[in-house]
Amino acid sequence: MVLNYIWIFFFIAAFVVALFKLVFDGDTQVFGALMKATFDMSRTGFEISLGLTGVLTFWMGIMKIGERGGAVRVMSHLIHPFFRRLFPELPPDSPAYGSIMMNIAANMLGLDNAATPMGLKAMQQMQEGNPRKERATNAQIMFLVLNTSGLTIIPVSVMVYRAQLGAANPADIFIPILLATYFSTLAGLIAVSVWQRINLFNKVILAYLLGGMVLIAGIIWYFSTLDKEMITVVSNVASNTILFSVIIAFIIMAVIRRINVYDAFIDGAKEGFSIAIKIIPYLVAILVAIGVFRASGGMDILMEGIERMVEGMGFNADFVAALPTALMKPLSGSGARGMMIDTMTTYGADSFAGRLASTFQGATDTTFYIVAVYFGAVGIKNTRYAIPCGLIADAAGIVAAIIIAYLFFT
Repeated sequence: MVLNYIWIFFFIAAFVVALFKLVFDGDTQVFGALMKATFDMSRTGFEISLGLTGVLTFWMGIMKIGERGGAVRVMSHLIHPFFRRLFPELPPDSPAYGSIMMNIAANMLGLDNAATPMGLKAMQQMQEGNPRKERATNAQIMFLVLNTSGLTIIPVSVMVYRAQLGAANPADIFIPILLATYFSTLAGLIAVSVWQRINLFNKVILAYLLGGMVLIAGIIWYFSTLDKEMITVVSNVASNTILFSVIIAFIIMAVIRRINVYDAFIDGAKEGFSIAIKIIPYLVAILVAIGVFRASGGMDILMEGIERMVEGMGFNADFVAALPTALMKPLSGSGARGMMIDTMTTYGADSFAGRLASTFQGATDTTFYIVAVYFGAVGIKNTRYAIPCGLIADAAGIVAAIIIAYLFFT
């Protein structure tokens, strides 16, 4: 529903701005530019979707190998002690624990197709013990905010789009996204824990949080000691080495478990092909809407206003060009994806704005969409403090992404 209003806004705002230019500025070319944008962006949306097929097919095949080879289960076991203490209201033998951990682990690996069904199952299992069926429980809110924070280790979809749009190294945003999404998740977890009075100083919780913080702090410290050229070199080498090592690890795990690796890859690859075809209408719809808004000059007016405000406060405003992706992300995943693609198309995939938009896309998830789907599936109407905590996580991810992008890409 939110995306519906946004889509309508883009077209009406484009018409109003263009009409103003025609009447008051005598710009007789503006409506021609709007119509040209509809044709150009329709073609761009189709070409991008078609070009995604090969890369997305490959990565979905690799992810299916990891899923069948037990990567999701291994990650579930690693985070089990931590999550037991974040959901104190759930009975120790609740079946929801298994679904929660499988969902989070699948999200961390970018397995959206596996994560959503497990997430809905976890929400239903928690709902069975909910005494007030229309009111979200503490456990359900914690679970939802962890999902909205978007913790992802392998941002496959972002790398795929960067590859399609001509990035020299599509994986150069891997470490920045990892850092930004960690801060987003940490902020959401702390916000909910404070609200629910969960003891974050519990030795197990503290061990996990401090371990993660030490690792992240170490990464940031190391890169802060390098000059700009070395940051790019080391980041590229580390990102590509880690990603290819993950591929090898998935294959080896599958071989050890005596999984038919080739068949698993083919099954996943078929899913990747179907996904690439299915996103064509969605991508065309949002890109055309953004295209006419930009062609009318509406996007320039909006961004110039924000840029002047930022500069008036004494800050560097280079990040403003990528800001539409960040502002759209809590509302709509497909809308944010369209904004990211538009930014990379306009400024270049390897521009600062293009890389920052990619980092925004991978740093958080679609808060309002997740609230609607997960709570709607079990009939919850009173979401309590779920949305404020989710937006806190989004804000932390956005701020972290901006700071990290200046460290890595300027």
